[in-house]
Amino acid sequence: MPFYTADISDEHHEKVQVLSPEYHSYGGAEKCKGPIATLRLNEENSDLIAMLKEPGEGCVAVVDVDRAHYAVVGENLMKLAQKNNWAGILINGYVRDTHITKTIPVGLWALGTCPRKSHTKQPGERDVAFTFGGVFFKNGEILLADHDGIIVIDEESLEG
Repeated sequence: MPFYTADISDEHHEKVQVLSPEYHSYGGAEKCKGPIATLRLNEENSDLIAMLKEPGEGCVAVVDVDRAHYAVVGENLMKLAQKNNWAGILINGYVRDTHITKTIPVGLWALGTCPRKSHTKQPGERDVAFTFGGVFFKNGEILLADHDGIIVIDEESLEG
């Protein structure tokens, strides 16, 4: 079913959260909708790789890397996300290989690009709630993204 973030924002203005406009699209999907699966990283992406190897079932991985200036997603992770049916990835950080990520039909939003990745192995935390870009993210809420922006709303409000 088609959706537009502007229409949902109008209809559910008291319940929708709107992400700040500093996040940009680097994926091949122009629109994205799915339940949120959260992950907090400490610069490097091995926990994200493990997450994207699991069946995504149309979920959106929301990743907080605290704006660390390292790329946590590139061509290989986008291909993995596509293979395992993830609808999209939103990163409070950076990406690389955008000349290829833009051709893969998965949503990808980030602050910007960075050619380097971290080689420091540090564990992340899955399924934790956090805030960035003015939005409180927690598992199970619905993320919707299109050309107008990215919004988050709980499933009950969206379907009600």
